[in-house]
Amino acid sequence: MSDSGQAQNGREKKKSPVLQWLEKATDARILSIPRLFGLLYGPIDDRLPLGEAWRASMRRRIPGFVGWKHAFGGATYFLCMILVATGVMLSFYYRPSTVEAYPSLQYLETEITFGWLVRHAHYWSASLVVLAVLFHLFRVLYTGTYRAPRETTWLMGILLLITLLLFVMSGYLLPWDQWAYWSTAGGIEHLENIPLLGGMIAQLLRADEFVSGATLSRYYATHVILLPWVLLLFLSLHFQLVRKHGVAPVEGTDDQEGEPFFPNHMLRQLTVAFVTLMAVVTLAAYFPRPFGDPADPFSVPSDVPALGIPTAILVGAGRLPGGLGFIGLVLLLLALAVLPLIERSKDREFSRRPLAMGIFGLFLLFLLGSLLAGLSLGAGASMGGN
Repeated sequence: MSDSGQAQNGREKKKSPVLQWLEKATDARILSIPRLFGLLYGPIDDRLPLGEAWRASMRRRIPGFVGWKHAFGGATYFLCMILVATGVMLSFYYRPSTVEAYPSLQYLETEITFGWLVRHAHYWSASLVVLAVLFHLFRVLYTGTYRAPRETTWLMGILLLITLLLFVMSGYLLPWDQWAYWSTAGGIEHLENIPLLGGMIAQLLRADEFVSGATLSRYYATHVILLPWVLLLFLSLHFQLVRKHGVAPVEGTDDQEGEPFFPNHMLRQLTVAFVTLMAVVTLAAYFPRPFGDPADPFSVPSDVPALGIPTAILVGAGRLPGGLGFIGLVLLLLALAVLPLIERSKDREFSRRPLAMGIFGLFLLFLLGSLLAGLSLGAGASMGGN
């Protein structure tokens, strides 16, 4: 018998009966599922047994210029996984009604072991994932890797950012305290000031004449049923496009195969995931999301802080008169989405791409201005005394 045959028989003998049964009963194409969600890098060879196909995919070689900066893209995905895991655990105890929403979270935080950690980890992951996506988009914008053939990958990134902002908006009302209630009421009121579509969008969100139990039910259903499927769709499409087109080469380097994905790049990703997890746990422990008083539609608090950076940006944008903040946000996101189609410059140097520089500058100024406006004043000051 040849050496390769002996080695193959040796590996077969070392396998547990369960693994041997699994390989015989399962087609290697099942590995397309973890590959769909970015857990495997290389293509799946369905002619091989399950274990061999897994190892062949893990041995896939990646370009030599792929390094730590590419591993940080995994932080966004890992934060999404934390959001899903903590969101599922929160749903075990949360009750989406005006009577029980507030006390159900109080019970979770005070009576359930590590319930406080689950809640605050969910809160901080929501803030950090938006910042991570913004950082990733700015990096791609700066390096010019949004152009052909990666225009659709860039568009998926924009749609992911919009989806995550909708997650933040819909989840903010769920604690049903004074801060959440009046921040939401103020935001919907500002939406009504947008010409043409503002009133229709506001009514769709509010589902009533004022923010009520109907609003809470609509926000809860959007947050835990609709948006997770949208996020799953965009994430899977984004990963498939990255696999199809590969990592954009760095200017001045050749796109040659370098090191294997495992263990080299996987260790980088695991390191980034561990640091991200530690950051979330630390922020959750030392900077928890406080409770306001229970929501009261008939009592406007003197101060309504915008809790969380994404919420502060949205609240600050809403304070601009005539709905200009929300209109500006939509126009800037639209400009980013169509940038690969309208930009004529082929230069990778950022300073030689004036259109990209202009959109980048406007978007950055908009975010910083909205953030400062959202953090500076209580949302109650902009509600006109409602």
